[in-house]
Amino acid sequence: MSTSSNSEPDAPLTPQQGEGPVRRIAGRVKRALHLGALPAPKENLNHAMTLAEGGADASSQERAMLKNVLALRQARVADVMIPRADIVAVPADVTLAELMKVFRDAAHSRLPVYGETLDEPYGMVHIRDFVDYLGSKAQEAGGERGKEGRAPVADLGRVDLATPLEELKILRPVLYVPSSMRAMALLRRMQATRTHMALVIDEYGGTDGLVSIEDLIEIVVGEIEDEHDDEEGPLVSRIDERTLVAGARAELSEVSAMLGVDLSVGHAAEEVDTIGGLIVTLAGRVPVRGELIAGPGDIEFEVMDADPRRLKRVRIHLLSNGRRMRRPKEQPADANPPAAASTVSPGPAAQEASADQSEDGSAGAANEPA
Repeated sequence: MSTSSNSEPDAPLTPQQGEGPVRRIAGRVKRALHLGALPAPKENLNHAMTLAEGGADASSQERAMLKNVLALRQARVADVMIPRADIVAVPADVTLAELMKVFRDAAHSRLPVYGETLDEPYGMVHIRDFVDYLGSKAQEAGGERGKEGRAPVADLGRVDLATPLEELKILRPVLYVPSSMRAMALLRRMQATRTHMALVIDEYGGTDGLVSIEDLIEIVVGEIEDEHDDEEGPLVSRIDERTLVAGARAELSEVSAMLGVDLSVGHAAEEVDTIGGLIVTLAGRVPVRGELIAGPGDIEFEVMDADPRRLKRVRIHLLSNGRRMRRPKEQPADANPPAAASTVSPGPAAQEASADQSEDGSAGAANEPA
């Protein structure tokens, strides 16, 4: 990501700069594929796609990028934003020592800064500004300890790491955009303002998500990974012919394709895109670890990992002959809201305990969810 200062005035746009990213990318693709002059950006790309698919000298990666450029014109901020639950941010009163730890753990170059909650954003802190502050204070603390003719010795040990971030005056502004904004419009705005982070706001002014310029560029070029990115495994993996394990963020379309069952149909799937969203909708709440949630048809979801706020990982069973785990005879009053329409069962371990206790005449106590 760029780390240029936001305080510098924007230089006047040259005719080439004023063309916009789509026209510039179209021009580069046109030159690379030797397509000659064409009338307009979108027609350029459509014509390039036609020639490439018809046998022009273009790799599959180049064709995919051409399609992605066209997709960027239709994408909205909501399609690319990081959801609020995944935003890594710091309060304005965070100490320098705590801020250093967050930068190290998150491996981000920019962090949003807020007041009481994320709905009260102050701006962002850039790691370059933070390191610059530490360096300048260390040199001040070193004083004249350096040898004659050399720079003062930097003494990081004498920097007060208990200083709150809000006293440093190094915060930078962020953009505030609605989720319905076109991704291309946001990219142009980020270029014009030289601000590479935007907070997505909802209709009430609350923070709904976050978008960086890297998120927008990745729509075209694919995932951008650097030396500090950890390699992640697939979100969906197959255990056997009738069992999958999936991260809660796995797309319904991906799970449906691997399972051979369309999970995107039905009222519960109308407003969700991920398997986690579908399960929470079916249960009417965030299920706890070990619960079994009845899905559409012969599908059953087993919660493998979750916290009070969200699901993390689930096991998906495609049951044979409509067989399902036994439902508990009783449910705690606060386990399901009155309108919940899902079938919730305890996990296999809880069923075994229920069967053992039934022999002793105490089956009722074993019906509590695991």
